[in-house]
Amino acid sequence: QIVAKALAKGANVDKLAAEFADELDALGVRVAALEKKADNVKITGQIRWHYASIKGSNGQKNNHSHQLRTRLMLTGKVNDTWNYVTMFENRSNKADYTGDEGTATQRAYLNGRLGGAKVMAGRWNLTRTPGGDVYDNRVDGIKAAYGDKIKLEGYYAKTATSSWANYAKGLQHDTNAFGPKGRVWGVNASGKIGDKFTLYAGYDRFSEKDDARDKDGIFDVGATLKLGDFTFDGIYLKGNADDRNAKKGAVGTIAYRGANFNKVGTWGLEGKYYKQGGATYVSHTMNGTIPGGNLNFKGFKLAGNYTIAKGMMLGVEYYDLKNYGNAKNKARTLWTELQVRF
Repeated sequence: QIVAKALAKGANVDKLAAEFADELDALGVRVAALEKKADNVKITGQIRWHYASIKGSNGQKNNHSHQLRTRLMLTGKVNDTWNYVTMFENRSNKADYTGDEGTATQRAYLNGRLGGAKVMAGRWNLTRTPGGDVYDNRVDGIKAAYGDKIKLEGYYAKTATSSWANYAKGLQHDTNAFGPKGRVWGVNASGKIGDKFTLYAGYDRFSEKDDARDKDGIFDVGATLKLGDFTFDGIYLKGNADDRNAKKGAVGTIAYRGANFNKVGTWGLEGKYYKQGGATYVSHTMNGTIPGGNLNFKGFKLAGNYTIAKGMMLGVEYYDLKNYGNAKNKARTLWTELQVRF
């Protein structure tokens, strides 16, 4: 009772409150200060196992990818409007049974509000276009967004991608990015028309710090339409890099329903068509393999997912892609995965 009265008067008696927590609970006293500290850091995670069979990639008849990826994300509350987020990622390569694996800090950033703008600064994941068809990878930089139904966003960053040689160390595999000396900035906007229709457009500028000739500006414009359980999305893309082959591209997606990690038995299907010149993407989000040769590719993706238990989802994806301009270079990928989130 003495401790409860002291708490009511604002006294700093955290150690006593912790010692008599059960007794205080019996008295109906909430130890607000301790509860706030206990909830100050939130821990979430994701485990993904995948196996992929790849045929026709870079002249090879058969290849496969087998990996266990574990992510642990910590979100710390700085104050009422700002959080600090960091994510550790471990990748273990099971394809050759050599035990190659590594752990890296993939994200570390502050996010919050300054005035009416949402701000993110540090190492975060930049996803350009809804499906990540231009860029979907880590960057070190700052981003600011303003608005809700009509949203404006701008960012400036350094690309934080790595090469295949760092794969075993747990770093992101990316064969097309501008690399650790790359710079990127961009602006984009989106607007909702009612509850079913969204228009969006953007411009992203990639460049190499030490080579003024190595640069690519990519413009995108697209729309998303939701009709019942169906979602339709279409994008037109245009790049201006002179050394990355064709400069135009388009991507179309049809999705039906969609699995929800919190609802057992939910499921979804997706079909996607790509025709992208090499100048229209830098780091693609797809799990399929783009065939070797020139950077231009076209083809399709078919995918499905199903929630088998709360927090557990099965997924399968099939990609059939080929170079256009050199149709002999093809790659077919069958990707299977199990994701667990907590």
